Amino acid sequence: MIESMNLVILIASILVVVAVFTSLISFRVGAPLLLVFLFVGLAAGEDGIGGIHFDNAPLAYFIGSIALALILFDSGFETPTRALRIASAPALTLATFGVLMTTGVVGVAAHFLLGVPWLVGFLFGAIVSSTDAAAVFFLLRVGGINLRDRTRSTLEVESGSNDPMAVFLTITLVELIVQGTGDNLALELAERFVFQIGLGAVLGFVGGVLIVQGMNRIKLEPGLVPIVVLACALTLFGATSIVGGSGFLAVYVAGLYAGNSKMRMSASVRRFQHVITWLAQIAMFVTLGLLATPSEFGDVLIPGFLLALILVFVARPIAIWLCLMFFNFSRNDTAFISWVGLRGAVSILLAIVPMVEGVEQGQLLFNTAFIVVITSLLLQGWTIKPIARWLGIIVPARRGPVDRIDLELPGNANQEVVVYRVHPDSAVATGHRIPRWARPSLILRDGKSLRPHNAGRLLGDDQIYIFTPPQYVELLDQLFAGPAEGANDRDMFGDFSFPPDTGILDVGRLYGFPVSPGDGDLTLAELLERELSGDIEPADRIAYGPVELIVRRIDDGHGIREVGMSVELNPENRRHLPLFHSRSELLALWRLSRRKRLRRKLRTRLTNRRKKMSALAPADLDVAADVAAQTDAIALSSADPLPVTEADLASTAPTDESAPEDRSSGDNGVKEGGPDRKPDPFSRAQELSEPDADTETEVVPEAKTDADVDAIQNVAPHQVTDTGEDKPVR
Repeated sequence: MIESMNLVILIASILVVVAVFTSLISFRVGAPLLLVFLFVGLAAGEDGIGGIHFDNAPLAYFIGSIALALILFDSGFETPTRALRIASAPALTLATFGVLMTTGVVGVAAHFLLGVPWLVGFLFGAIVSSTDAAAVFFLLRVGGINLRDRTRSTLEVESGSNDPMAVFLTITLVELIVQGTGDNLALELAERFVFQIGLGAVLGFVGGVLIVQGMNRIKLEPGLVPIVVLACALTLFGATSIVGGSGFLAVYVAGLYAGNSKMRMSASVRRFQHVITWLAQIAMFVTLGLLATPSEFGDVLIPGFLLALILVFVARPIAIWLCLMFFNFSRNDTAFISWVGLRGAVSILLAIVPMVEGVEQGQLLFNTAFIVVITSLLLQGWTIKPIARWLGIIVPARRGPVDRIDLELPGNANQEVVVYRVHPDSAVATGHRIPRWARPSLILRDGKSLRPHNAGRLLGDDQIYIFTPPQYVELLDQLFAGPAEGANDRDMFGDFSFPPDTGILDVGRLYGFPVSPGDGDLTLAELLERELSGDIEPADRIAYGPVELIVRRIDDGHGIREVGMSVELNPENRRHLPLFHSRSELLALWRLSRRKRLRRKLRTRLTNRRKKMSALAPADLDVAADVAAQTDAIALSSADPLPVTEADLASTAPTDESAPEDRSSGDNGVKEGGPDRKPDPFSRAQELSEPDADTETEVVPEAKTDADVDAIQNVAPHQVTDTGEDKPVR
């Protein structure tokens, strides 16, 4: 017994060491690191070179659940309040309705491809419906991809919050399959959802408050604080699960509260959690790899691969598009969010549940889920950065690299010590002074300790110890950081620089380009904010006549601090996808198609009128032409000012408000009743001039821009009332 225990310890430690060292290969070849951990487990399993026989599904689920709880707590702890504020609505929509839609689409495909009952098919859809928090956080935070804050925050919050929804659906469907369904399946699911998710959120918030208050009030040895915090998180997970709530949601919410609250020793807790999270990821992926038997994958290889393709190219894109349609994401950002839907250990972990609970198709679902996860990590995990670059959504870093170490002071002091290694090209190395609220205490230079007032100007590679309030550390980072990559790139930031309050009219006069009449009073910042719809990042640009206006620098609130201008148009390397239209774009396209349809109807009406009027006697022709002109003027004056061409639609971002205001003049014509009917012989002429019964007359394109008006004037040489300029809807 003791020898077998020692053998288990030896094997486990060797697997951890091998997994860590194989990460070096992962970074060199660009492979997803978590996929490497999974392959280590497969290689050590019964079909691999290790030959370890491991088929204890309950133990694997136990290890995976603890690891996932620790990962979710750390995910919440590392999510700032600002990310929640800008991304909570779209992310929570994806975490609920997006998971449901993905479950439905994949469930239908699984029913036909795997030949399983409907309920089992939807169970498989629930198993693979959520993105993997560990995979997404690793690829976004370690992968070197710099995205817009809103896009990054949406992906991170979604990956952390959609696991509880997938767990709820999986466990509920397993119970329904094993125990049978009731009379009203939808009502039963809704009741369970409200109870589990609601109880998990409430207990998670209460648990987070208790963790913060306990750490601030109880004086513990500094080395014990991180251990107690994680132990409290696991206690919360177990207690919430026992009373019927969502334990995974509880630990995520508790992490959100604790990470954004003022808690003693929070820096130590953060460092300790990073270590434990890495260990949890390795343990979970290696264990799940050991549990799998690749020799059994042959029967489900093709169906699993097809289901993975349906998930990646059909289910996930449809769910993302429908959920984000109302949040004004660009098409490229929506496409990228759709692509970053990696499936990982969570899907394999949930696939264990049917096996443990005795579902007949449990092994089939587990093997298929494993194929889907491997396909997702290979296809999506390996291509995230190239796809982001191809879509043109990578934005420049706001600052360069920072070499910093945090040293938290004991007690409840509202100060901490940060140690910076001075970058030779940083702001402080080039003469900028350190703010008064930051107190330098020691400088290390060439192995010697110097007092700040004796050291003189800071030099490159100096180490400086500074006392500062924790909330100001990010401001100091900007002073000690090296230059950001591409910071002086003229192609990216333009040839000239202007203050944000410079008037566009002044710049137009200086460089000789025309300014639109409605833009004369705008500053460069106001013009960029109007065109970019508030979601502003460095290097964002708009074309304005023969020049491009570019955002060079922004502040912490995403306000524009500096504007660049390029006199040579360099269009962004962005793909304009024909998919993922937002609600406002769909509304504008509908209006454009409606305008084209009305033009065709007007053209048909003119053709019919010419045929009828050609049969009139000369005495009746003038009266018929007069009535026809008045009728067309009335219809044209009531037309909506809609976009005229595809170019108008592309150059203008339509708003989400309802229909544009009616700018038609009030005395341009007569109501649809028209003038009083004249006695014979003009009754037939008026009948011929009235529109056909099956033709809509309330909306017609404006006379000023419609080429068909020439045809009207040829038939009836009367002046049509001008109703104002035609311009695209904004």
